[in-house]
Amino acid sequence: MENLTKLTPLKQPIVFELESFEVPPDQAPVLLFLALFNYMVVLLANGLVMSIIVADRALHRPMNVLICNLAACDLLGGTAVLIRLIMYLATGQKRIAYGEAIAQAFAVHTYGAAVQTILATMAYDRYLAVCEPLRYHALMTPARLLFSWVLAWVVALLCIGVLFALNVGTPLCGTVIKHVYCSNRSILYLACEPTSKYQRMLCTNFNVIISSLGCFLVIAFSYIKILHACIKNSNDGTMRRKAFQTCASHLVIYLIYQIGSTIIILSQRFTSASPNLKKFFSILIIIIPPAVNPVIYGLVTKELRTSLLKLVKTKKHCGKCGKNVYLCILK
Repeated sequence: MENLTKLTPLKQPIVFELESFEVPPDQAPVLLFLALFNYMVVLLANGLVMSIIVADRALHRPMNVLICNLAACDLLGGTAVLIRLIMYLATGQKRIAYGEAIAQAFAVHTYGAAVQTILATMAYDRYLAVCEPLRYHALMTPARLLFSWVLAWVVALLCIGVLFALNVGTPLCGTVIKHVYCSNRSILYLACEPTSKYQRMLCTNFNVIISSLGCFLVIAFSYIKILHACIKNSNDGTMRRKAFQTCASHLVIYLIYQIGSTIIILSQRFTSASPNLKKFFSILIIIIPPAVNPVIYGLVTKELRTSLLKLVKTKKHCGKCGKNVYLCILK
């Protein structure tokens, strides 16, 4: 309630203070190392996946292009949260300007929305690949592929844009954000008028539920159709194997995201849990999937794995013969 004691709206420039984790001085170096390591994994793994797909023309296929978009989305979410967390653990800096807070909140929400829209697009692509194999290339043309991934980003940005357009500019009477990062909800908790605050939060929740439900319906429809096709062709072992190979990695990543979302919701229900534990659970969905997703696709997707091994072998060969690595790769 201390955030609502001042009833006079604050004037710009507003500077917030992130409550973040309560870290004992002797544990800060360990947590700083873990945060840096996590960000390096996110940066290098997703960067490597994107570089391989862009560089290898043989990988310019619909699913791989969508994987590239997912990697870009993971970089957005991981960078938005981990950079600020690393800065706090390294310097103890909790203050964040209003503009930076809005930018971080917008990036985090865009990550959450874009992950769902991209996964929904990937599910539809898998449906076409398994259920319409003979018409797949006719249905998923380069133009339609471009439209699909652009639409995924546009829908995510539109949902978040509407959300922030409704809530940015709300009169604020507090500056302490009780979270590890800035979000639309955490900023709205500082609103001067409780009635307005709850009305805007209701609008926020409605927006999130509608977008999440829409993506879930697309994914559910796609996999129900895939399951039906597998049951219909139960005697076709090739069909089942193809379905598993094309859908396994996507399903694992979607389940990781849903499990992370469920953990966030459940952790808020336990009032007796420590604040640090609740904050840790709340960032799991932003720090774990971006680090795990490229590893899953690198191990499961045969094309990516083959291209990566080819790249490693090429570099070793070029290193032994003393040639320029990039010229050697181009050859």
